[in-house]
Amino acid sequence: MGIRLIIFIAILSILDFYAFQVIKTLTKSQWIHWIYILLSISVLGYMVYAFMTYDRSVGPTKESLRVAGIFLLFFVPKLVLLLFMFGEDIIRVIVGGYNYITDSLLDRKAAEFIPSRRKFVSQIAMGAAAIPFASFIYGMFKGKYNFKVLTHVLHFDDLPEAFDGFRITQISDIHSGSFDDPKKIEYAIDLINEQENDILLFTGDIVNTKAEEMDPWIDTFKRIKTPAFGKYSVLGNHDYGEYVSWSSEIEKEANFQAIKDIHKKIDFRLLLNESAFVEKDGDRLAIIGVENWGHNFKKAGDLKKASEATSKEDFKILLSHDPSHWEHEVKEDHHNYHLTLSGHTHGFQFGIEIPGIFKWSPVQYVYKQWAGIYKEFGRYINVNRGFGFHAYPGRVGIWPEITVIQLKKGRKTA
Repeated sequence: MGIRLIIFIAILSILDFYAFQVIKTLTKSQWIHWIYILLSISVLGYMVYAFMTYDRSVGPTKESLRVAGIFLLFFVPKLVLLLFMFGEDIIRVIVGGYNYITDSLLDRKAAEFIPSRRKFVSQIAMGAAAIPFASFIYGMFKGKYNFKVLTHVLHFDDLPEAFDGFRITQISDIHSGSFDDPKKIEYAIDLINEQENDILLFTGDIVNTKAEEMDPWIDTFKRIKTPAFGKYSVLGNHDYGEYVSWSSEIEKEANFQAIKDIHKKIDFRLLLNESAFVEKDGDRLAIIGVENWGHNFKKAGDLKKASEATSKEDFKILLSHDPSHWEHEVKEDHHNYHLTLSGHTHGFQFGIEIPGIFKWSPVQYVYKQWAGIYKEFGRYINVNRGFGFHAYPGRVGIWPEITVIQLKKGRKTA
């Protein structure tokens, strides 16, 4: 803990040092300098205090989310300033070295050869840093509840006739322990109910860690209408209580059982490495649910066990929280999983999206499939961007999502 804390303080101090160079270049006002120094010391002190007092037996709390938000709000813009100032320093040193070598007055002090900082560079740096600062503020106060309904139409040659036009609504990553605005959640539930779905599917992470986080929200989520073909769900990595220290395995197991019981309380059928069939006019679809299977996370999922009751010819919809499961096990499986629904990534809760044109987020360097629809080997996966939020208490550019997928028989026509 001691070494990590020292490294943490050192990194933040470097960021503050370079950010202060911008302030000094832009203004000579001493009182502005002192305001900046006092504010920086206060924020750094709060970060260190939060770092030292974090209690793993409690796990993620709204306070820890607030700390994460303040960290990003104050230090990501400073990282932008550092990039500009450090880049300018490299140029200043190169120019200073050249001046030293070429100047005949070699008895001059080295500092006299290095150009002073240029005000316009600091102005550009400050303008660039203002973009993430304003974005994070918006994300914390507005973006985290900026719910979007995203609709996709997917075509399958072997879709049973009776399910042509079948509508699926998917939600994922509720993370109820992060919520702080009941009215916004009620609004989102109303959006779900407006979709006229045939089936509702939830792909895991109902809490951050503890079952009790969902207690204030049971009645709210129970308001989700049960469509004609039911509501089904699976577990995500956060539902196993892995991110908190427990006094005993008995306590951890009791929490896990309580989390599984939540699904019954809100009228979802939880699929634990098992499958169910929905039938219509003599045709049927298989809904297969695996426990969490993540490439770098808990691997409780058992695809073979979950699919025992299904055949290769059945049309199958697989619920698997982590999209890395599709990449590593599912997409090439000969059992033929037509459509996989996942979540987990949250789209990093930060990125840039211009629908149909451009999509970027840092999470794409970790997950090949990280947001939206992907197709390989004639099979599809949808990675839902998440209903709730976690870690950073906001969203910037990657908004909370309710997905509606309509299944159509036959090939897509131009």
